[in-house]
Amino acid sequence: MGTTAKEEMTRFWEKNTKSNRPLSPHVTIYKWSLPMAMSITHRGTGVALSLGVSLFGLAALLLPEQFPHYLAMVKSLSLGPALIYSAKFALAFPFSYHTWNGIRHLV
Repeated sequence: MGTTAKEEMTRFWEKNTKSNRPLSPHVTIYKWSLPMAMSITHRGTGVALSLGVSLFGLAALLLPEQFPHYLAMVKSLSLGPALIYSAKFALAFPFSYHTWNGIRHLV
C-alpha cells in the first residue's frame, strides 16, 4: 500500500532540510520593474471589469425598476462635480487601461 500525502510531504521536507538546498526565490527578492507592474495592473483591471460587468448584469436582472429610474435617483442626490468626475474616472480607467494594454501586448 502507498504512502499518504502527509508522509510524502514530511519526507520531502526532511530531505530538503538535510541537503541544505536553498528554497525557490520569494517574491520579496525581486526588484520591481515597469513590465511587472503593468502585468499586475492588467490582471487587476481584468478582475475589476469582470466583477463590474457581473454585478451590473445581476443588478439588471434582480432590481425591480429600469435603469432610467436609478439614473434619476443618482441625479437627485446633487453630488458635487469632484465626486462625479472621480466616479467616472473609476469606471473609465479599468476599461481604457485594460483595452490599451491588451492591444500593446498583442502588438
